[in-house]
Amino acid sequence: MPPHILDNPAWASLSGPHAGFAERPPADGTDPAGAARYPDDVSPFAALADPGDPRSWADLHTLAGPGRVIGLTGLLTPPEGWETVGSVPGVQLVGTGLRAEPAPEAVRLGPDDVPEMLDLIDLARPGPFLRRTVELGTYLGFRHDGRLVAMAGERLRPPGWTEISAVCTHPLHRGRGLATRLVRAVAAGIRERGEVPFLHTAADNTAAIRLYESIGFALRRRPLFLALRTPETIPPKSLNTKGIVANRPPA
Repeated sequence: MPPHILDNPAWASLSGPHAGFAERPPADGTDPAGAARYPDDVSPFAALADPGDPRSWADLHTLAGPGRVIGLTGLLTPPEGWETVGSVPGVQLVGTGLRAEPAPEAVRLGPDDVPEMLDLIDLARPGPFLRRTVELGTYLGFRHDGRLVAMAGERLRPPGWTEISAVCTHPLHRGRGLATRLVRAVAAGIRERGEVPFLHTAADNTAAIRLYESIGFALRRRPLFLALRTPETIPPKSLNTKGIVANRPPA
């Protein structure tokens, strides 16, 4: 059975609807690039075309450079020499049963709102959100007395799917259902495009998982969120027959 597109959502996104954001290693004239990443100010995620192919890891090393920390998600076995500097067990939930509906009071957020969005992210800490993350899709928010108090938006976009991300509420405004209303509103836009919403969160964020499941999300898989440091060098013994540097994951 071929892998599901959500098994490697960052690659599917960077190879599809978000191809315009993709940074790739220089082409060698033979094989297409096996790795890609978002710009550093858009998203911390990089992606591999095939996590089981040593050439994809070699391309990622070329793309990132030696001794650099990159973010990956999935069920991965890093090759020898790649240092794991962070690992967070996560869950991937699909919103096939989610009731989507607009929120007329929600405001569309854009580049001018980024300073406020970053302040809210720093306070609520839902996950990575950078200066240009807002460019990845639609972001909606609620304001109270002119102040941004809740937000949610779109991140990864594998064909046919859109990830809902950056769901957060100011601590003083929690318990009012603002996050749920924003999730439903973002999902309404996703459904209008004929796509299905999904999301990720940390596996230990049990309160959020219960909330998402109560509104129609279902657990699909349990990926890892990894921060890996690239090797300073790749051992010469890892050169393959095409001359492409490649490390094989340990058996």
